[in-house]
Amino acid sequence: MEKPKLIEAGKIVNTHGVRGEVKLQSWMDSPEVLAGFRTLYLDGKPVRVESAYVHKGSVIARLAGVSDMNAAMALKNRTVCIHRDDAALPEGGFFYADILGARVVTEDGAEVGVLADVLEYPAQNVYVVRGERERLIPAVPAFVLRTDVDSGVITVRLIDGM
Repeated sequence: MEKPKLIEAGKIVNTHGVRGEVKLQSWMDSPEVLAGFRTLYLDGKPVRVESAYVHKGSVIARLAGVSDMNAAMALKNRTVCIHRDDAALPEGGFFYADILGARVVTEDGAEVGVLADVLEYPAQNVYVVRGERERLIPAVPAFVLRTDVDSGVITVRLIDGM
């Protein structure tokens, strides 16, 4: 599976103040992670982050070239991306974008389907797998046995009713 160079990381949801700062909704593990990037990408083009901090669960950022509220408002509802090379993943870590579309098989090798989505909940994430029927599989070690990002195969253990 080809890994995308740019990973969707959040969305500009509003302006903040009158000096051109934007309010970002983070789609990363935490808003602090997104606030740590010095370059974000809008429409595939790099934009330098002059400053960023977390405020009430959102990232408030000053972007290069955005100096007033009107310029910031023009960016509202735009998706921001990060470059995969700028992210430091832990050993064995991966982006969800790397596994979407992966084949999902049981530990016996039976086809379950394809990973269509990842639902993020406070307790744990849930994989949405579409095959003969749609299955929701908690993304925890009891059910997700192996994730081979390079070959695009996720091995799971199913229980009755799943």
